[in-house]
Amino acid sequence: MNNRNYQRELDKIIDNLCARQVNVQDSPATKHVPRLFLHSCCAPCSSYVLEYLRKYFRITVFYYNPNITEAEEYRKRVAEQKRLIEAYNEKIGEEIPGNRERTDWHRGYPIGVIEGDYEPERFYEVARGMEQCPEGGERCFACYALRLKETVRRAKAGEYDYFTTTLSISPLKNAAKLNEIGERLATEYGVAWLVSDFKKRDGYKRSIELSGEYGLYRQDYCGCVYSRRD
Repeated sequence: MNNRNYQRELDKIIDNLCARQVNVQDSPATKHVPRLFLHSCCAPCSSYVLEYLRKYFRITVFYYNPNITEAEEYRKRVAEQKRLIEAYNEKIGEEIPGNRERTDWHRGYPIGVIEGDYEPERFYEVARGMEQCPEGGERCFACYALRLKETVRRAKAGEYDYFTTTLSISPLKNAAKLNEIGERLATEYGVAWLVSDFKKRDGYKRSIELSGEYGLYRQDYCGCVYSRRD
């Protein structure tokens, strides 16, 4: 049984970053702000993760989800992701230097976004033979691996310090399996995996609040034809 507390492990990583004065209050000339390549499954799930991590990392969101097997649904979701990032980046522009009344939310770095290729055929390849697997089982694990492998490959090419995914914020996603896959790929590619279980500390609840605040489209299935069927 896996008894690891991924949130506590993430806390330690962030504490170490802060101890090295890697935060937005330091002079840019005297610090290195770690770069995070963040795979995002959708705008609602990314909302809390971005709010949380943007104070500690320079984040590039990587939208790569070949499991979304309807082109119209894909376009709708990717447009919402880009709209949310644009809205978050506009918040930074509202900061007034020296304004002590600014909230913690406004403290952070601009967020970039890269849209990956839309290639549902790759999802069908990894799902072959597992069409009847229950949602949350081996087919989903293969899908995790597909998306994370493309994420770490891009992170390696872009010389990012860390990579991770928003997927662990969902109560329906297996955080232990996501971290297992991420750590294996980190060893294989030489890019640090940022451990996470973003649903902790009411992360999922906060994502629902932010979805309401920004009027985000919250889909009621993961994206693939099998999750929609189930």
